[in-house]
Amino acid sequence: MIQRIQSFWLVLAACCMALCFMSPVAEYHLELPSTGQTVEARLDLVAKDNPDMMKQMVEISPVVEYSQRMSGFHTWPLVVLAIVVMAVAVAAIFLFKNRVLQMRVVAIGFLLNVVYVFLVFFWAVDAYGKTMAQAMGGNDPTVSWFVGAYAPIVAIVFFILAHRGIKKDEAKVRAADRLR
Repeated sequence: MIQRIQSFWLVLAACCMALCFMSPVAEYHLELPSTGQTVEARLDLVAKDNPDMMKQMVEISPVVEYSQRMSGFHTWPLVVLAIVVMAVAVAAIFLFKNRVLQMRVVAIGFLLNVVYVFLVFFWAVDAYGKTMAQAMGGNDPTVSWFVGAYAPIVAIVFFILAHRGIKKDEAKVRAADRLR
């Protein structure tokens, strides 16, 4: 039956991973010591268009937008991993007839999601901040976290809840088989 609680948890896990594409992962603020300007940047999974950075710096505006596209920083490993985690969550929903395989697929989705979270927090955010600091000639920027960083953590919880639901169903089926 597809209308089990683990299907709901898996849909929510896929939605959380889709939310990562719609919201930025982090926002950076960097104070330039030479001009006193504040540089702002966002780290998105898919780079969004920002205004022309060089034009803003020439006009001496108090806030300069730093573009992810201009930095040369690529997030394609995160994009690929997020798409794979979403696909695994959706595929696991339709494996309801084989609960053992469904548990394995959910466990794989969980592990891939843990790798994704590790890459976001320990690779992407630090590497982009260092790239921005080098390009602008400042110190390390301050980082503000957004929904794109927290949604995969919530998806991990949904994968755990889905695994527990599948395990309970499998235990019920085995108990019913023993009674026959």
